Amino acid sequence: MSEHLRPIATVDIVLFTLAEPADDDGLQVLIAERAQEPFRGRPALPGGYVHVDEDADTAGTARRVLAGKLGVQAPYLEQLYSFGSRTRDPRGWSISIAYFAMLPAGRITTLPAGARWQPVATLPVLAFDHAEIVARALARVRDKATYSSLPAFLLDESFTLPQLYAVYCRVLGSRPDPASFRRKIEAQGFIVPVPGAFSQDRSSRPAQLYRLAGPELRAFDRTI
Repeated sequence: MSEHLRPIATVDIVLFTLAEPADDDGLQVLIAERAQEPFRGRPALPGGYVHVDEDADTAGTARRVLAGKLGVQAPYLEQLYSFGSRTRDPRGWSISIAYFAMLPAGRITTLPAGARWQPVATLPVLAFDHAEIVARALARVRDKATYSSLPAFLLDESFTLPQLYAVYCRVLGSRPDPASFRRKIEAQGFIVPVPGAFSQDRSSRPAQLYRLAGPELRAFDRTI
């Protein structure tokens, strides 16, 4: 009996952050030029092979890639979809278990050689089917932003309500009514005030600082 050929198995990660300065509206993703064939010199998502002797699961692979290649632990990581075919990789049958992650701006102080943050609105031609992976991840993020705490994972550990509102606006690409947004957010109970902590922005009055009530994603009982 002949052995079955094994497909190439990788994990690819759409790592989202917000552009700086804050008046830049776009979500950004991390891409890096490939140093080897196939698609040498073409930008691609960060990723790596599944190490069957090291990774307990594909989430473990994703965390290892983020830590090893970028030196970060993302506060939020979610499996997106599995992409597999005999044509997505010129080397043969391949499967990509895609994840997306949320990272506050500035967490990566030094990018690896050839890597850069790229606005999702102006992505170049990407290697493999990574453009499709980004598009699916972006749709997932924008959908979940309407009914969950997902955008808050793009913020630092403490934040003001105006900062939270601004992040939701930037992720959604729209501006919910501010008063209605505040009422809905406060009713969900996923943020709590930091006792005695206020913003130090000298351009405006000090504002109460908040933090997430817990590390898990919270689904809302109504849309934003």
